[in-house]
Formats: sequence, structure tokens, C-alpha cells
Amino acid sequence: MINCQFLRFALVGGVGTAAHYMLLIVMVSGMGINPVISSTAGFILGMVVNYLLNRRFTFHSRRAHREAFWRFVTVALVGMVINSSAMALFTMKMDLHYLPAQVLATILAMSWNFLGSRHWVFNTAGE
Repeated sequence: MINCQFLRFALVGGVGTAAHYMLLIVMVSGMGINPVISSTAGFILGMVVNYLLNRRFTFHSRRAHREAFWRFVTVALVGMVINSSAMALFTMKMDLHYLPAQVLATILAMSWNFLGSRHWVFNTAGE
């Protein structure tokens, strides 16, 4: 079950990540905004997309929105800190181009977000 669930999570994450990266690229390349700020804005956009799709498609959650959403935001905020910290490290300290840096940051944040979503946000077992 987890493999299929992780594949759905990755598919949904791909949609959210596409939204994230599109906003990141527009803000950095098109508007000249700092990559860390742009990545954070993109992460928030991707977060909204991911919540809506993961709730229905990945985890088939019956948990009420009023409970699941605040849990999702909590997990996503930690993911955003992981993402933004990684972007700052990779772009400002290691001088990586913002796109490869974002790929690495995405891998780190996605791992956290999957585990938090599966085990706490959308899990209704034991209720």
C-alpha cells in the first residue's frame, strides 16, 4: 500500500512542484527577486495545490478540513523551513545556481512532507 500511496504522493507533488517552480522562475528570472524569497513564495503556492490534491487523491482522508488543514499547515511550515534553509545554504553559502539548489531542497522537503502527511495529517487510524 505504501508504494502505491507514495507514487500518488509523488504525482500530486509533481503538480505542486510544477506550480512552485513556475513561480520561482518567474520571480527570479522575470522579476529579479531573491531566490530564497521566490522559493518560499513558490512553496506556499505548491502547498495549497498539494493539500487539495493529497487530501482527496493520495490519502483519501475522511478527517475534517478544519482538523486536517491545520495539521497540514504545521507539517508544511516545517517543510517550508527545510526548503528555505536548504535554498539559503545552497545558493548563498555554496553558490549553486538556484534551479539545482531547488531540486535538492525539494527532495529534502518532500521526504519530510510525505512522512508528516501520511502519519499525522491525513491518518485517521486509531480515532
